[in-house]
Amino acid sequence: MNAPRASQAPNAPEAADAPGAPGVPGALGVPEDRLLRALDAVTAERAEDAVLSVRGLTVRFRLRGGRTVDAVSDADFDLAAGECLALVGESGCGKSVLASALLGLLPGNAETSGTALLADPDGQGGTDLLAADEKTLARTVRGRRVGLVPQSPAAHLTPVRTVRSQLEETVRALTGTSRRARRATAEEAAGRTAFPADHLDRYPHELSGGLAQRAATALALIGDARLLLADEPTTGLDRDLVDRTVDELRRHADDGRALLLITHDLAAAERIADRVAVMYAGRIVEIAPAHRFFGPAGPRHPYARGLLDALPDRAFAPIPGMPPELTDLPGGCAFAPRCPRATDLCATRPEPAAGVACHHPEHPRA
Repeated sequence: MNAPRASQAPNAPEAADAPGAPGVPGALGVPEDRLLRALDAVTAERAEDAVLSVRGLTVRFRLRGGRTVDAVSDADFDLAAGECLALVGESGCGKSVLASALLGLLPGNAETSGTALLADPDGQGGTDLLAADEKTLARTVRGRRVGLVPQSPAAHLTPVRTVRSQLEETVRALTGTSRRARRATAEEAAGRTAFPADHLDRYPHELSGGLAQRAATALALIGDARLLLADEPTTGLDRDLVDRTVDELRRHADDGRALLLITHDLAAAERIADRVAVMYAGRIVEIAPAHRFFGPAGPRHPYARGLLDALPDRAFAPIPGMPPELTDLPGGCAFAPRCPRATDLCATRPEPAAGVACHHPEHPRA
């Protein structure tokens, strides 16, 4: 089974977004390596060899009384080797549910549909993560082909074992390193995330939230999985450690692996992402190259633009209103009640076109 062509993705950016377009290089004031990565990302979006191709990923939770939580709706995106895609949005919009769906970590009342094709290393086929059984996911996918930096590290660290013990056990399970070399390999993994060596023999309950996050990140990096899902990896870290952590994740991608960065930290996304996907009320409403999203042109969806304008170093203007309840989503555009550009047309659901799902997309800023 071959991976679907990324050119079929409804959210694929247009060629005009590529930094290789006439007159663009140098005009944006973006470093050359960033422009080259952005160009590679646009190319990868149309490539046949995406590490992960997601089509129509939908997650619903059935509740008592017949209610339904529409956590993720019709998510489409591709992720290529060497690329970082940042998935951003307000808390509760479905970002972490999407990651859990990819790893088969949803609760029993979840219903999923769509496909999430993880390419085989030899490029000759792939595994549909949404259709794979638990045995396949546990033995061949989690940790080996897909690594996870969890949003809640305390829930993923074994409370009765030291950090060193857990790192060495992960090294043994995922790399086959000899007993004699495991200690050094575990310490090297800890160093990659700035986890202090004198804390390796401590138990999880003896760690601060930031140290627990760094320990969980070190565990995720050990297997050098081809795809890494980083779910809020900077939680509890100060700015210097945020930069160091995301830079290490970026190196993971630069070594030829794919990185899905799930975050509400737009500064972290701007620092390392090649493309940005914006999620609102369970739906991806825009996908854009990072240089355009954070640059002078800005995003085109009114919600995405509102996210940027809410930053203290920008307009510092909050988005009015509150997100809708995922148990009672409107039939049309979910952002319409908060949107200054909304019209009667927004009572119908907008379909993605040129990377944005909006009836009244913003014009690029001058």
